[in-house]
Amino acid sequence: MKVVVLTGAGMSAESGVSTFRDSGGLWDQYNVEDVATPEGWMRNPQLVTDFYNNLRVQILQKEPCLGHRLVAELEKKYDVTVVTQNVDDLHERAGSTHVIHLHGELMKVTSSRNPNDVRCIRTLDKDHLIVKMGDCAEDGSQLRPFIVWFGEAVPEIERAAMECMQADVFIIIGTSLNVYPAAGLTQYVPATAPIYLIDPKPVQWNSDRPFRHIMKGASQGMQELMEEIGKPLKKQ
Repeated sequence: MKVVVLTGAGMSAESGVSTFRDSGGLWDQYNVEDVATPEGWMRNPQLVTDFYNNLRVQILQKEPCLGHRLVAELEKKYDVTVVTQNVDDLHERAGSTHVIHLHGELMKVTSSRNPNDVRCIRTLDKDHLIVKMGDCAEDGSQLRPFIVWFGEAVPEIERAAMECMQADVFIIIGTSLNVYPAAGLTQYVPATAPIYLIDPKPVQWNSDRPFRHIMKGASQGMQELMEEIGKPLKKQ
């Protein structure tokens, strides 16, 4: 049985990770154009480097929430793929072994000349999280965060879509379904696969597909879902 889980900022928010969109979130402190666009990088790479250096330090101080751990627990019974819009490593730290990061990974850096060149993608050691100006990738360019910024292509979207096409069950947690192309992944889910949406807020559903909305946070919602599927998950 193949279970695909799509997660967004609402999942990591329960671990204390500041979201970008909500009031008091990161966008209230920084302009998106300054720290999350190629143009911002070109204007002030020092600012961008410092921003993500600080974010890495903050993320390492956070722990996976119960929601993360329950998603990982699904692997005991099912073939699980997590597709996440989050750049943190909380799913991995919770025990999930097959995670697709649509928007990049905070704990990695890469070439500022060819960001998706696999030869230049480097995982930072937890004891060496700070990148400095002058630190170079294998191609000689300044290291930049391995983050998909606004205006850049999402290289993992095709692999994510392929996973969604194989889903027997599809679970969405903590995402407004407003950010594309990730929100469009619901269109690839087979008609036979039940869809569960866990989010405490009303969500503008982007499909005519029926779905079950559990209006709770990530952890409470996953607890309810796990109780509901204490019986083996089944196709519709």
